[in-house]
Amino acid sequence: MTSRPCNGQGPGRRLPLLALTLAASGALLLAPLASAQTDATATTLTLKQATEAAWLRHPEARGADARRDAAQAQRDVAASWIAEPLAVELSAKSDRLNRDNGNREYVAGVAIPLWLPGQRAHSQAVAEAERGAVDSRLSAAQWRVAGSVREAWWAVHRSRQDVTLAKARLANAEQLATDVARRTKAGDLSRADQHQADGAMAGAQAALAEAVAAEATAMQALRSVTGPVPNGRLAETPEAIPAETAADPSHPVLRELGDRAELARRTRELAGTQSRANPELNLATTRERGISGVPYDQSITVGVRIPFGSDGRSRAKVASAAADQIEAEQLLGIERERLAAEIDAARARVASAALVVAAADRRAALAHESRGFFEKSFRLGETDLPTRLRVDLEAVEAERQSARARIDQALALSQLRQALGLLPE
Repeated sequence: MTSRPCNGQGPGRRLPLLALTLAASGALLLAPLASAQTDATATTLTLKQATEAAWLRHPEARGADARRDAAQAQRDVAASWIAEPLAVELSAKSDRLNRDNGNREYVAGVAIPLWLPGQRAHSQAVAEAERGAVDSRLSAAQWRVAGSVREAWWAVHRSRQDVTLAKARLANAEQLATDVARRTKAGDLSRADQHQADGAMAGAQAALAEAVAAEATAMQALRSVTGPVPNGRLAETPEAIPAETAADPSHPVLRELGDRAELARRTRELAGTQSRANPELNLATTRERGISGVPYDQSITVGVRIPFGSDGRSRAKVASAAADQIEAEQLLGIERERLAAEIDAARARVASAALVVAAADRRAALAHESRGFFEKSFRLGETDLPTRLRVDLEAVEAERQSARARIDQALALSQLRQALGLLPE
């Protein structure tokens, strides 16, 4: 029985399709994640660009300008010298429908709502707190969008690695089936071996189909967040290791809850000053005459309208604002503890992922080398087909774990940055 030369041994010998496929696959799976080539940079979407695109599509971003305009309008109202818009009063009195003696009276006046003591200052404080709450709310919403993009982003990379590996597995299975068919025809192997090789090829085809479907699903999930992806090119560079070690007070979620608590506190103080409706300063001029032929008299009226207080209504406003403040402060404490625990867990995942990558790379390298040994011995007739198939499956699994480990490491870094409140850079 004539043996074929081992792949890649001896100068001038041409590498078969299987060796080329494995070499390309190994270079892709074992090399560190890197960004796209320079000539494709313009059409390659980065994680930062994907996050920005997703944020522009988000409803919170679309309504950001309107919310800021509303906060500015509230500030303008609080800066006014009157509590509410002016009211104009016009009236006319005549005896034309009864005696018709020429009695006439015309009144033109204006009502000026006045601030209650301390109400204007507290209204200005509420307006400032509202503006801060709007900004922090938008920052927190953008941070949440970044978390969704990060999860979908690395899910696509994971599925694409599976497709690449499935293609390499199929190429290897097809090459093996071809070799087995040739040797079966020559009488070196049985038809049972041919069936096993064909079954392994069919299994590789099914695995590739499943991987392609999973990639399409993951890509659609990313598109649903970011919108269309140009040419489907995604940068593979992991995010940088953050320098922060704990949740900063400027964390978007902590800022959002802190501003909510501040807004509730300011609202409670404002409600405390609104024990009654706003008083009004009334200015009016009256022009009247008693009978026909008498000149009109002109007079000016100055008055103040002071409503009575309502303790029940005032207490309801104060209690409601106090409840909002308590809830926001309690949520702030809970969220701070949750973030601290999440950061510790994320940091542990990053450390663990580095160890997993090293071990998975070592296993993949050994499995790749072992597959070469068994491939040669199988061609020499020293190894049976079931052993060869088992070694191939072990090598494929080792390569899959190595690729997954790198994606999981990149995802762990993104999760750590997400827990720290950092956006993609």
